[in-house]
Amino acid sequence: MGEPLKPLNIGIVGAGKISGAYLSTLRSLDSVRLTAVTDLDEDRARAVAEQAREQDGADVAVLPSVAALVARDDVDAVLNLTIPAAHAEVALAALRAGKHVYGEKPLAANREEADAVLAAARETGLRVGCAPDTVLGTGTQTARKAVDDGLIGRPVAATAFMTGAGHERWHPDPEFYYRPGGGPLLDMGPYYLSALVHLLGPVVRATGASSRPRARRTIGSGPRAGHTFPVEVDTHITGVLEHASGALSTLVMSFDVRAARLPRVEVHGTDASLSVPDPNNFEGAVEIHRGDGWEALPPSAGYPGAGRGTGLADLAEALSDGRPHRASAELAAHVLDIMLTLMDAADQGRALPVTSTCERPAPVNASAH
Repeated sequence: MGEPLKPLNIGIVGAGKISGAYLSTLRSLDSVRLTAVTDLDEDRARAVAEQAREQDGADVAVLPSVAALVARDDVDAVLNLTIPAAHAEVALAALRAGKHVYGEKPLAANREEADAVLAAARETGLRVGCAPDTVLGTGTQTARKAVDDGLIGRPVAATAFMTGAGHERWHPDPEFYYRPGGGPLLDMGPYYLSALVHLLGPVVRATGASSRPRARRTIGSGPRAGHTFPVEVDTHITGVLEHASGALSTLVMSFDVRAARLPRVEVHGTDASLSVPDPNNFEGAVEIHRGDGWEALPPSAGYPGAGRGTGLADLAEALSDGRPHRASAELAAHVLDIMLTLMDAADQGRALPVTSTCERPAPVNASAH
């Protein structure tokens, strides 16, 4: 028997709404331990520390700044839950202080920032992971196993649809979704594109079109209901992605669809078709159609009971096992590049190469946990 896994001490930067989902998962994991938190709003940081104390009796330090947090000896890795515009800045500060990093999506706001994070990770020999980790759950991983086992034959095509009327209908402060760095593709695309790369491998070319049907949006709930604001990004994006394997994926990401009956993700092969659950969730029904109707596949791969933060646990275990972690910065950088290339292709009206690539992450087999 080897030594038991030593927990990775985690410092959270950013104590906003998503931190609650991470706390729910982290408390159930033996591979990580929360030791510190900081936020621009000290009250929010204190609330996270108090929640951890009430749940687990954990003594979580509340720090005044990112610099103070990354300087602590009891922080091995930074969980970066800041707004997207700050992702790269916080990641670089952590790496320069000798800390591993796991962050919310996207990895960075642009290619240059993503490249800087990857370069810093290589220079320091530290790990960088990035959400989404929903692809590590039993939903996408069961579907991937079906593809890898040849149940659909040779993969030919896939479809991925995320459609809605816009986040302003429910979000009390939705403006940032409609500013540069926002929009349906950059907001929700990482879930769908990460799933497509897991299922079919990296993308080599993209073409697409986009539109901005409304110049202004109106907040529909909360204390600011009725307030209107300008739309600064395209809100309906459609594209075709060519994978290195030859498979073609059709993608639609929209904040302009009132209602739809579109599937989330489907993969079509020479022998069968596969219905894949919502990649924004960890679980869900996987169904296969071999010609005589849809039949459910039982969960056969993936981390069972996974939640936000499972990718961080996978990173901690990968450090101990000496293997690559699955929710990697390389995958996240490739997904970011796919999205930016698709947006460029839509602007230019032509197909463009996706110049980055990544290894298809290792599957999470039933025997891997």
